[in-house]
Order: sequence, then structure tokens, then C-alpha cells
Amino acid sequence: MASASPAAVLKLAAVLDAAAAATLRASLLELRGHDLCLDAAAVERAGTLCLQVLLAAAASWKADGLVLWVASASRIFGEATGILGIGSHQLRTEPSAP
Repeated sequence: MASASPAAVLKLAAVLDAAAAATLRASLLELRGHDLCLDAAAVERAGTLCLQVLLAAAASWKADGLVLWVASASRIFGEATGILGIGSHQLRTEPSAP
């Protein structure tokens, strides 16, 4: 069930490369259990590994019945997800029905 508290916001780093994946994962784990908005406005470079971490997070949030979505995606973030065939629906979850 979706939480009653306001959604948490995670501002994604400008560089989401392989070196950033562990930090991204740790940040997401700290926010698990809360609805989450991923602010992708500052993303200037997005690599496959970090995008896989975000896909795994979306699956976890969905399994938990919580909401996760991307807001203010930069052009680069949109292009990177598009190149990898990741649709915006794959990085968005809906609350589970009561």
C-alpha cells in the first residue's frame, strides 16, 4: 500500500556512470519504503549500469506497492533511456489497490 507521508525526492547526480552505481543503489535503499520521485533534471551522462539500478528500483517499488516516478528528466537522461529501449512507463509505478 502507498505510504501516507509525502513522497521522498532523490536528485540524481549529473554523472550516472559505472562509478556512481553503488552510491545510487545505496541512496535508493535508504529511501525504500517511501513513495519516491527521481529528479533527473541535472543528469548530463547516464550509463547502462545506473539505468539498470533504476529499473531494479522500479521493480522493487512496484513489488512494495509504492509509487516511483521520474520528474524533470534532462534531455540526456531521456536520450539515454531511449537508446536502451527503456520506456518512461518502466521507470514509473502506480500505487497498489487497497
